[in-house]
Amino acid sequence: MHTPAEGLLAHIHSFESFGTVDGPGIRFVVFMQGCPMRCLYCHNPDTWDPAPQAEGGTKASGAGLWSASQMLEEVLKYRSFIRTGGVTCSGGEPLMQAKFVEAFFRLCKAEGLHTCLDTSGVYFNEQVKQTLEQCDLVMLDIKTLDDELHPRLTGHTRQRNQAFLDYLEQSGKTFWVRHVVVPGLNDDTAHLTALATHLKQYHHLECVEILPYHTMGEMKYERMGIPYPLKGVPAMTREQSQSIRDLFGGILKCKVQ
Repeated sequence: MHTPAEGLLAHIHSFESFGTVDGPGIRFVVFMQGCPMRCLYCHNPDTWDPAPQAEGGTKASGAGLWSASQMLEEVLKYRSFIRTGGVTCSGGEPLMQAKFVEAFFRLCKAEGLHTCLDTSGVYFNEQVKQTLEQCDLVMLDIKTLDDELHPRLTGHTRQRNQAFLDYLEQSGKTFWVRHVVVPGLNDDTAHLTALATHLKQYHHLECVEILPYHTMGEMKYERMGIPYPLKGVPAMTREQSQSIRDLFGGILKCKVQ
């Protein structure tokens, strides 16, 4: 059954009309409000609140309540620029508002636009499965395979993330994996080798993105009066990041970037 596009509103944090790092090609990226996870290295704590009382921007920057048809109208202003890419829903956690994503992506696909979902996989239910039907590509964040480390990193267990990953493979959905690497937490060779080896069994995995930890979000925590969980942890160097990409590339057959 189709989800009606009208009357369904979503809290949007912001959007980017010329995104180049959230999926293939040049993309219109919708950053949605709300996330149940509290990842130690999150650099967007301003997206945590699912329905902020005071929006963190103006309608021109994307902040506020939008319908799927309103967002599509905004996207179509940039059709000529995003023809090599498409549209990405990111966050926050976009599947906190899964019905909106389904309705919005349905409209995008009717316009011939490529759709991409960037998710942590923290939600996995029948509504999510319906939403995935409207996704041409899924970018799944995998924090760690360590069942004990995952709750410390994110505040949640990893079972739904694993179920989400397995469902992508079983349903034949093309997907990428994104993995943030943090010095002293999940950057040891044993951990990285185990993850790469685990991913080798997934034939619909198209690309692995290694995302080196950075400290650019620290100022947001200060402005919001929130203690920064990784205070003092250094950003990864370019050489460290490349070494990890080389390790993954030596194990996996898919693209590593």
